[in-house]
Amino acid sequence: MGHNLILVARRRDVLEQLAEELEQNHSVKVDVMACDLANPEERATLISELQGVEVNIIINSAGIASFGPFIDQDWSYEDKQFELNARAVFELTHAVLPGMIKRGTGAICNVGSAAGNVPIPNNATYVLTKAGVNAFTEALHYELRDTGVACTLLAPGPVREAVVDDAEKSIVDKVVPDFLWTTYESCSQETLAALAANSRRVVPGPLSKAMNAISAIAPTAVLSPLMGWFYKKLGS
Repeated sequence: MGHNLILVARRRDVLEQLAEELEQNHSVKVDVMACDLANPEERATLISELQGVEVNIIINSAGIASFGPFIDQDWSYEDKQFELNARAVFELTHAVLPGMIKRGTGAICNVGSAAGNVPIPNNATYVLTKAGVNAFTEALHYELRDTGVACTLLAPGPVREAVVDDAEKSIVDKVVPDFLWTTYESCSQETLAALAANSRRVVPGPLSKAMNAISAIAPTAVLSPLMGWFYKKLGS
């Protein structure tokens, strides 16, 4: 037996198909709440619906990114990116945390990024959101130490299926070498182990581990332009 689940994303049809598979394969109850987490009104409705639910574990994983000079980006997309990557994490964490503290148990996993460790040109909005999620989650980790509530930052690099068909490869797939990717399964296993141990931060995958280590020792004046050059390729 596993945990009962609530799946949240935009497309109800996709969620319902996944819910059916999970219920059949794992003997759990799976509820579906279709919601565009980048939409403040839809988020408010979701949060209202969650008030009557005992949430024991929350994983805030939704996110999008943009590449290229900030001034050249579509503003509506950048605003949506901020709402989804940062504001949704902020609001959903706040919505479930009081119940967890009252019960003296629970777990929060917020998905930040190794990219949030460094000011990366040509990835400015994403870095803004992920740096915020990184710091916010690690701050909560220490605030919640004596409450029984675990709080772990997941700061991965690129994650995908073990094998991706050439026709389905994104620009990121084509630019980042295969050996630097981590798989969904590997990332999930490391994350759940870290959450169970109430680790402050978990960094799955070779690229994220390298970025985490390098960002701690390399001068920003050297590292940022170098990474900005790489990220510019993703936006071209």
